[in-house]
Amino acid sequence: MQAIWNNTVIAESDETIVVEGNHYFPPGSIKRENFADSETHTTCGWKGVASYYDVVVDGERNKDAAWFYPEPKEQAKQIKGYVAFWKGVTVK
Repeated sequence: MQAIWNNTVIAESDETIVVEGNHYFPPGSIKRENFADSETHTTCGWKGVASYYDVVVDGERNKDAAWFYPEPKEQAKQIKGYVAFWKGVTVK
C-alpha cells in the first residue's frame, strides 16, 4: 500500500492494518520529512484520543491530513502509533 499526496509517496507498507475502512501505516513506513506535528486532537469513543500531522510536500501543506493514536484504548491497541490519511491523500 502507498499513501500519495501531491504526486509524492509519503508512506509505503505491505503491513497496513485496516480499521473502519482506513489503512493504518506502521510508524516506520512514513517519510518523516513530509510530516509536521499538529496541535489538533480528536476523540473516538472506542479508539481514544487521536493526534494529527500536517502533510507537507514541495512547500505545500495539507493541514491535519494524517492521524494516529499515540495511546489508544485497549480494543484499538493494534494501531498504536500507526498513521492513517484523509483530505485528498490517495491510498492504494
